Amino acid sequence: MRDDYSGLTALAAVADKRSFTAAATMLRVTPSALSQSIRALEERVGVRLLQRTTRSVGLTEAGARFLAQLRPAMASIHAAFESLDAVRGRPSGTLRINVPRLAITPVLEPLLAAFLATYPELRLDIVVDDGLTNIVEQDFDAGIRLGETLDKDVVALRLTSDLRMAVVGAPAYLSERGRPKHPRDLHAHDCINFRYLRSGAVYRWEFTDKGREFTVAVEGRLVTNDNALQVRAALDGVGLANVMEHTVAKELTDGRLIRVLSRFCAPFPGLFLYYPSRTQLPPKLRALVDFLRARPPEAMAP
Repeated sequence: MRDDYSGLTALAAVADKRSFTAAATMLRVTPSALSQSIRALEERVGVRLLQRTTRSVGLTEAGARFLAQLRPAMASIHAAFESLDAVRGRPSGTLRINVPRLAITPVLEPLLAAFLATYPELRLDIVVDDGLTNIVEQDFDAGIRLGETLDKDVVALRLTSDLRMAVVGAPAYLSERGRPKHPRDLHAHDCINFRYLRSGAVYRWEFTDKGREFTVAVEGRLVTNDNALQVRAALDGVGLANVMEHTVAKELTDGRLIRVLSRFCAPFPGLFLYYPSRTQLPPKLRALVDFLRARPPEAMAP
């Protein structure tokens, strides 16, 4: 039974990571040991569960059905082991969190050292991911997201104040091209577009006018999936950028960037820690929730 469970854990890890090497790193075993566990499981059940090629690995149809039926039971077993931490009176183990890049500086950096010092037997595994990852399917304990992207069936804890977007440009660019008075004027400007890495879609700039929300598909000669590069390009006069207000606070203060269309950029819910609704939180997740609740939400306005 123990060998079977080891094989199931290995199978789930490879299915999630789509890589023997990445799965082995997560489980802290060698790739050869991981492969041996899965091979033993396949021999035990008499069905091939993984489809391997020289470039990729994935579940077979039978493997996908098998793992889908097993995941709820595996989650229960995992939770049962973690519940023993409460008996020991101290949180321990690995806490896996999925976060977007925009949460790193304002939320994570100020608390990491203090949190790890408070709970020396806890390990943090933080995956930076700007996609809308399903944290349950990918075996995360919790995630951080903008409030407007949260599902209704999760528990959410506010981490920051409301946020705003800011359309900004360099003084030299605006002097040459003029300042847009309305979002429809953006069609006459070079705009620095943002592309979502996972979906490949280009972000449509969002605005509000007299309570009416609308989007504008802007054009420009630069598209990127990196916010810092957007700001750098705006500073260099490449065009207008639409970025989080707090990320350009210093540049706005010292005049290297100028904000336009401010009245069309309404506040929206900030960042939240979220996790699946559970009757009893694992001690390691409870430790993080209590730690964050003791801290006031970060103010993100410039």
